[in-house]
Amino acid sequence: MYVSAIIAAGGRGYRLGSASPKQLLSIGGRPILERSVSAFLVHPSIDEIIVALPADLAADPPEYLQRAAKPLRVVAGGERRQDSVAKAFREVAEHADVVVVHDAARPFVNADLIERTIAAAAESGAALAAVRARDTVKLAGPPRSRLDGPPGPPEPGHYVRQTLARELIFLAQTPQAFRRHVLEDAIAFNAESTDEAALAEQAGYEVRLIEGQASNIKITTPEDVPLAEAIAAAREGRSPSPSGLMRVGTGYDLHRLVEGRPLVLGGVTVPADRGALGHSDADVVCHSVTDAVLGAASLGDIGLHFPDSDPRWKDASSLDLLARVAALLTGRGFAIANVDVTIMLERPKLRPLIEAMRQAIAGCLDVDLSCVSIKAKSNEGVDAVGRGEAVAAHAVALLTIRN
Repeated sequence: MYVSAIIAAGGRGYRLGSASPKQLLSIGGRPILERSVSAFLVHPSIDEIIVALPADLAADPPEYLQRAAKPLRVVAGGERRQDSVAKAFREVAEHADVVVVHDAARPFVNADLIERTIAAAAESGAALAAVRARDTVKLAGPPRSRLDGPPGPPEPGHYVRQTLARELIFLAQTPQAFRRHVLEDAIAFNAESTDEAALAEQAGYEVRLIEGQASNIKITTPEDVPLAEAIAAAREGRSPSPSGLMRVGTGYDLHRLVEGRPLVLGGVTVPADRGALGHSDADVVCHSVTDAVLGAASLGDIGLHFPDSDPRWKDASSLDLLARVAALLTGRGFAIANVDVTIMLERPKLRPLIEAMRQAIAGCLDVDLSCVSIKAKSNEGVDAVGRGEAVAAHAVALLTIRN
């Protein structure tokens, strides 16, 4: 029996909050995509693999996809997951008997689950891995007063419409496997769907359930990363980092305001009659973020890495200094999850410039814009900041650890 495997990795994974595609995120020192592909490369029942990637990655795929021990082809994915699978299916061998589809975001699938899903599909036509619901399941809907009564404004929240028998509820996973003609018909049906099993159902085929595995999690949001790190450590006989999987740091910076200097905040030059006095460009936003991320990693502070006694940093861009620190963190196995900054400045008002600052910091740290928060406050006339003599910033940063 000839078996082809499609690895669906055509999305970007924006819900994870990473500037780079989710499938390239390192878990336990290995990219998610590499873990998922390897599970099928080493499986004795798999004869070929087709990987659907975002177009830019497909044009220059990671090295581990270019030196595979089995036939492996890379295709550019589509807008939707099902579009990516359809494009990959066009590359499946004509003589394939069974085609397995697996989400790249599930890097912990084991050989037994792959084998059982293939066998079930060969016998029944279509099969998917699924786990039983462990909690009582509620079907939600609008309040009955809106179902039976006169039209009116919606009430907030959801209401229980029915309690479902949990022994009949299964949570779908991948792999999902199909005889070749079944998947071909399912793709041709082209209905809106979140997985190929649902397409097969709509095309008129019965889909068999195979008991999945609890550790076969899908990495979707930042909250999934610590669990994935723990699973990887357990499977590989390692202990998670003794310092924990997440690290928090704080930063603070203050500079006097003087005439004849530009006011640079978050990499943006602010129209102002006075600027911050300092050895570099005295950007308190970048300085506070730098101290926050260095503190979270226990790597000292900005003065240790860029002392004002060193002429190299005279009038240096603090955005550039922050980028250097971000690269240092990556080399030490850290990833920046998010930063939150509060600027203390009496005037001018900064609201129109906040988005430009966020974009500059996010680009410098190589994180998604949603991972950077910047707020501006006045000091209500109190102390040097309140008198307009200084500008200050507080920052908090959260790092994750890549074991």
